[in-house]
Amino acid sequence: RRTIQIKIPAGVETGTRIKIAGEGESGTAGGESGDLYVVIYVKQHEFFKRDGNNLYCEIPIGLVQASLGTELLVPTLNGKTIKLKIPPETQTNSVFRLRGGGVPFLHGYGEGDLHVKVTVETPTNLTNKEKELLKEFAHMRGEDINPRPKSLYEKIKKSFK
Repeated sequence: RRTIQIKIPAGVETGTRIKIAGEGESGTAGGESGDLYVVIYVKQHEFFKRDGNNLYCEIPIGLVQASLGTELLVPTLNGKTIKLKIPPETQTNSVFRLRGGGVPFLHGYGEGDLHVKVTVETPTNLTNKEKELLKEFAHMRGEDINPRPKSLYEKIKKSFK
């Protein structure tokens, strides 16, 4: 038994085999040693999901950020951040692609992309003043904050026509 060091190239996926010549078992009758094959298992990341060389993540944003637009600093696997501009009126589950923010291509140049899905968080623990402002906002937009079940049903029914 002995310990050897091997270099794991960037971009490997689970199941990738790395051959280390001459580091296997000794040959019979004094022959050359065989080769050692190391099979890679890539541990799942808690924030990023991988699909090939592309990475996917989900970031929550506030209602005001989604409505008015904002800029976010999105973390990457290499410890750096990429600036992501969120346009005004962004809806929940919108996906933005950041080119080159993914996993490097194995034996090649460049990287995959980072796909960022934003989810809009509804504010909680509203003060009475915040509730009044939201009601005023709904009134300005002509929204009924207490729709009757029948009118809601009619609205849904119209959307299927």
